[in-house]
Amino acid sequence: MRPYRCRRYHGYAALVHWFIDGMNVIGTRPDGWWRDRDAAMLRLVDELERWAAAEGEDVTVVFERQPSPPLRSTVIEVAHAPRPRSNAADDEIVRRLRRVAGTSEVRVVTSDRWLADRARAIGAAIVSAESFRSWLEA
Repeated sequence: MRPYRCRRYHGYAALVHWFIDGMNVIGTRPDGWWRDRDAAMLRLVDELERWAAAEGEDVTVVFERQPSPPLRSTVIEVAHAPRPRSNAADDEIVRRLRRVAGTSEVRVVTSDRWLADRARAIGAAIVSAESFRSWLEA
């Protein structure tokens, strides 16, 4: 069993929401993703859809910018920052965390210390992008 799997209480599943810093997870493998970022985003969304469906997890992946063409999913939420810029996905994740704080268990996947610190302050647990990528590939 994976360490951050949804916990069950008295037969009811506790709602766990995962916020994924998309480019952090993509960047954990030097597989040439930088040559075609849009294709790398599509591959990650495909992997996340399979993982979320198999594990029964609630997932939002956030990118710095909207992929081209835009990605859609019926399994996970694919989001992007309103304006592409450095750390824009981090700011968007924090904004979304504030909306769900206290309503569910929250996990943030990132390798960005600044985002991790802000997310912890809101009440989220942190999973490193490298560890999470290993789960996806298992």
